[in-house]
This record gives sequence, C-alpha cells and structure tokens, in this order.
Amino acid sequence: MVYKTDELHIYEKKVLKAFESLGFSLKPEKIAKKQKMDIKAVMSAAGSLESKNLVKIHRKTDYLIRLNDEGLKYAKEGLPERRLLNYLLEKKSIKMKDLFRESPFEKKDINIGIGWLKKKNCIKIKKGVLEVTKKCEKFIDKDFEDEKLLKELLKKEEIWYSSLTKDLKKGYELLKNRGLLDIKEKTTHVLEITEEGKKLLDEGLEIIEEATQVTHEDLKSGRWKRLKYRPYDIFVEYPKIYPGKTHPLRDIIEEIRKIFISMGFKESRGPIVESAFWNFDSLFQPQDHAAREMQDTFYLKNPKICDLPDEKLVKKVKDVHEHGGSTGSEGWGYKWDISIAKKPVLRTHTTCISARFLFENKPPVKMFSIGRVFRRETITYKHLPEFHQVEGIIASKDVTFRDLLGTLREFYKKLGFEVRFRPAYFPYTYLSTECEIYLPEKGSWIELGGAGMFRPEVLEPLGIKTPVAAFGLGIERLAMIKLGIDDIRMLYRSNIEWLRKNPLVKGIKLS
Repeated sequence: MVYKTDELHIYEKKVLKAFESLGFSLKPEKIAKKQKMDIKAVMSAAGSLESKNLVKIHRKTDYLIRLNDEGLKYAKEGLPERRLLNYLLEKKSIKMKDLFRESPFEKKDINIGIGWLKKKNCIKIKKGVLEVTKKCEKFIDKDFEDEKLLKELLKKEEIWYSSLTKDLKKGYELLKNRGLLDIKEKTTHVLEITEEGKKLLDEGLEIIEEATQVTHEDLKSGRWKRLKYRPYDIFVEYPKIYPGKTHPLRDIIEEIRKIFISMGFKESRGPIVESAFWNFDSLFQPQDHAAREMQDTFYLKNPKICDLPDEKLVKKVKDVHEHGGSTGSEGWGYKWDISIAKKPVLRTHTTCISARFLFENKPPVKMFSIGRVFRRETITYKHLPEFHQVEGIIASKDVTFRDLLGTLREFYKKLGFEVRFRPAYFPYTYLSTECEIYLPEKGSWIELGGAGMFRPEVLEPLGIKTPVAAFGLGIERLAMIKLGIDDIRMLYRSNIEWLRKNPLVKGIKLS
C-alpha cells in the first residue's frame, strides 16, 4: 500500500524527517534529541511506520548478569562440588556413609556436591564407595566453566551476556540453571528507513502542527477554519477487545442448573466438610468399604469429630448396618462403630446432600444439587482430586426405575447428547446403572455418572416409605466434551488465550 504524506501523523513525519539529516540507520534516543520528542512518542511513531513498511525496527536483546546472594556466597567460599572434590582427593576413596559421618560439610552441601560431581563426570560410586574419576584429574588445578564465571562476576560485579566468551557462556547456562544469577533483560532498538520511506522523503515532508480536538473557543472565533486536520482513516486496524465474562465451566454449570429447574426440580445445598455418617453410613456404605480408606478419602484433623443427627436416626442406621433392620436384608453383619461415623471428611460425592434432604423433607419431592466433591486422585489429563458433581433425587409413591431413565435421557437430550444405560453396582442403589453418551467424532461411548433406586436399607432409617430414584453425574467430563478439550486440567489453568477464544455468552437451549 502506498501512503501519502498527509496521511501520516505529525510524530511519524518528525521521525522520518530525522533520517533526512542524521542518516538511514538511527537509535531512537538520537531521533528524540534531534526532534525534541519524548522517547515513548518516537517508539510509538516508529511502530506505526513499521506497520506501513516505511521504517524497519531492529531489536537486540542482551542480559545484564549479576550474582544473587547464594551465588555470591559460592563465589567467595567455593562451589560445594569443588570443596567436596578437594576433600575426596585427600581421601582417594571413601564410603558414602563415612562421608556423611566424617566430613566437615553439611548434609545439604554434600548432596549438592555429589550431584554436580556426577554431572561433571568427576566421581563414580560403586558398592557404596565414592571415588574420583581419571576424567576429573584435569580439573584438579583447572576451573570448571561455572567457576570461571563466578570469579569474573566476583571481580566485576556485573557482566553483559554479549561480552562472554564461549567458555563463560557455558558457565552462564550452568549457573542460571542452579539459580545463582540475577539476570536483567535489556532490549535496544535501531530504526532503519526502508526504500518506501526514502521515496516519501524525496517527495518532501511538510511538518505542520495538526489539531487533535476542536475547542469551544475555536468554534466561537472561527479559528477552526484555519486548523490543519489529519485525515480520518475508517479502514485502520483496531485492537481486539476482550471483555470480562464468566468462566466456560461456570457457563456449563448454569446451563445444567437451568435444565433441572425447567424440569421441575428444586435446588439444595450442603456442607463441603461432612461427617462420615452422612457421607457413607447413611447411604448403607459399610465402614470397611475400600472407598473410605485414606487413599480415596480426605479425612480432616480439625475438627476432630462431627456432631451426629437425631439419636433415633443413628440407632436405625446402626441396626441396618448390623442386621438389615426390618428391610428383610441381612445388613453387612459387622459391629458398627459410632466413632468412625463421627470422623470429618471432605465430601466424596454430593449424594450425602440427598440423604440429608430426604431426612428433612417428606415425599413427594424432586431435588437436585451442584457442588464440589473431593477424592484422593492422582492429577492426570482426565482426573482431578477436586471436581463438580450434579446430584438429584425423585421421591414419590409412583416413581419407577423407568422414570429415572426417562428423566436422565431428557436431561442429556437438552444438553445435546445421545445417552444409553448399562448395568452397574453401587452400595446404596438397586437397580443401578451408569450413563454413557456417544461421541461421533471418536466413535465411542464415555461414562459420565451413576444412577439407581435407593435401597430400602438407605430409606428405612430416614423414614421414607416411597421409592426414591437417585443420580450423580460428573460435570467436568461434560465440560470437556462441550468445550472440545482433551485435558481436564485446562478447566482450571489460567490460560488467558484459551479463555479469550471461548464465546462471550453460551447459548442455553431448553427444548
């Protein structure tokens, strides 16, 4: 694109004009001094001229290197590996256990020294005996690369990276990786006029002060007629705007909330710190169940115990666990321990909210809850120790397992998924099923949660005499599918680029 001189801002003209008298390759500071401009104004104009191919900006980055406190200590006292090497040369060889017991060095310095001497191929360890290698003999009276730079920095205090020799640059990498340097980055600029810029200069540049705004006095006095105005370019590029918006995971949670509300469910909430009684015992989960173990559940040190609810309820739960109550079940056939039930945990599922709700509210009811749950999971691309779950129940004398399947099918349909069910096992439901949705692009089904009819052993202590359909569904996996991501950790990373690319408002369709 060819630019005319009257299309340029006055600062752009001033920068170009400087090349006319000072040469074709200039530092911004020199232009600022010549044209009596602020350096920021020069760089702003240069950036605009570069986008118009009238000026080329050459950038050069250098690093000012200094020793930090730990580096200064090593420069004065010697690196741990050097002090250890000198000690080993006196001993010839030494057992590892004797080294830690007899040497004058701290355990930390010994570990650091051994690690770096191994990296520098200066020692070998065989059957617990540490010896100096022949390869290291040349370093007895010769400095390592990092030692050379340490000595230089001790003498000069600070050095520019560009001035380092090849050996010192190797030492720089070693010391930087060890965190012994204080590094400051500095970028310098050189502006060079292009052939297009020279042509524009040859045409002649007239620098006239331009009006950036018209005042009341300008209008009143008629001065506005004599002012020089810069042409307004309606095709000029504009910066992208990224307004504030809710997180994509929060959008999906709100979408799920609106779906259940539209289906006639009432929302409920419960505490994150829960007693083992509500989290496990009330749901007929035996006290020796694998899910209760420390590797699956977060137990709290404080508070040490939780208060339990109504004594009658506790007694009924105990009886169901030990003998099955009056349900016709044999229970689990063990001696139920109230002290285990009092242990505080971070809830492992939101099903405990359903148990509480049924105890406090009599059927008919339709309830759902959305909340965070916690499990001792290793963090991977598909597992987190903390995630969201949506839980729900339908309690009515007429509710059936078929009603449960129909409800879940309708829920997933509103989210835009095809769903199927397959048999499953859960301690607190029977019949039980797992929900799976189909992913056409992958040609496979993925499991998203469990559901079933609460067992009589769960309902009897709570005083519920009607059937109760229950479900618990994971939200993060749904979010991954809807957002098109393969790593669950992305939902919790501060990846500003990914967050910006997601739509401002996600449509919620309630069919």
